[in-house]
Amino acid sequence: MRVLVIGSGAREHALVLALRRDPAVTALFAAPGNAGIAQHAQVRPVDPSSAEAVAALATELDADLVVIGPEVPLVLGVADAVRAAGIACFGPSAAAARIEGSKAFAKDVMIAAGVRTAHSEIVDNPAELDAALDRFGPTWVVKDDGLAAGKGVVVTADRHAARDHGAELLEQGHPVLLESFLDGPEVSLFCLVDGETVVPLLPAQDHKRVGDGDTGPNTGGMGAYTPLPWLPEKTVTAIVEDVVEPVAAELVRRDCSFSGLLYAGLAIGAAGPAVVEFNCRFGDPETQAVLALLESPLGELLNATATGTLAEVAAPRWRDGSAVTVVIAAENYPGRPRVGDVITGAGEGTVDDTSAVLHAGTALREDGALVSAGGRVLSIVGTGADLTEARANAYDRIASIKLPGSHFRTDIGLAAVEDRISIG
Repeated sequence: MRVLVIGSGAREHALVLALRRDPAVTALFAAPGNAGIAQHAQVRPVDPSSAEAVAALATELDADLVVIGPEVPLVLGVADAVRAAGIACFGPSAAAARIEGSKAFAKDVMIAAGVRTAHSEIVDNPAELDAALDRFGPTWVVKDDGLAAGKGVVVTADRHAARDHGAELLEQGHPVLLESFLDGPEVSLFCLVDGETVVPLLPAQDHKRVGDGDTGPNTGGMGAYTPLPWLPEKTVTAIVEDVVEPVAAELVRRDCSFSGLLYAGLAIGAAGPAVVEFNCRFGDPETQAVLALLESPLGELLNATATGTLAEVAAPRWRDGSAVTVVIAAENYPGRPRVGDVITGAGEGTVDDTSAVLHAGTALREDGALVSAGGRVLSIVGTGADLTEARANAYDRIASIKLPGSHFRTDIGLAAVEDRISIG
């Protein structure tokens, strides 16, 4: 297979590394890629959000499979254009990608499918905001109804902070989604979905807040780990059977069948799993950890999903042990990040038996220096026989990397190691 990966982050770097391990992948391209991805795939310039440009590039490269990483191209219909060009594509249609692109659509699908989720209300008029806020609390969950890269959410016990965020979104012309607060630890479960065929990958846990101890504002994700020692296998089975399969069936019923990666973000409370959100693509930074443990050929899995033959492929096989992703972020992230700082000690997408350095917001200067070019700059992945060893390997690798003003969380996976997470 000749495979083209669309995107430029650490998620796409992880996809490229896993695809390289598949002997059936004979040529590997990435567009637009980044400085680290360029060490493992041929990179080409492209506007990932241009359906016409991506389809033309895939045709030019004679690609057998296109894998779309980010959500924005999927919501804009890039997968539809690739398929229209006669090329298999891993990623849902624009109609199915509304499961992430519109939280209101996702809620409607979940209600129809009988899936547990938070009570919610859409507010699109500033005059209605105060009365709506009065119907929620004492912990308010205020979301941008559209795409916000994980940063459009405020969860707070401060009504004034909730109101300010809602008012700001409305002033920008964005409808506001208010939700009841769901208790319990959160789980990210990625599932390959081909119509009504659902194949789960390893469950992971993301760390959204910028600071240790889950403090500070939400981000696109500061780290993740897999598997989850505190999550029973029966709960994963229940999520597949009671959440993902009914939603996949409902999308088929609505004539917008899902093909690609359906990501269920859930809170596991005393009453069982409840959906916080759905995403229409691999999550970042969970993907970096999950794929580090994958033994099955990734190209085969993605191609089977894209060509409607997922039911015919063997279930994914996994390495024993654990994997941890720690994100190194630029100064001031998740605000406007400082860029252009020289990074040393990262290597060029270095991978060994215990760690990997995956590039996200990086670029090469004209003089060849590696510099920061975004908010989340690097993902450091550590693997080991257990979570303790995987954490140690990730943080040992971080110790050799220097980026002025950068920051990272020191507690990724620590609550699980210390047995501080429980459900029910």
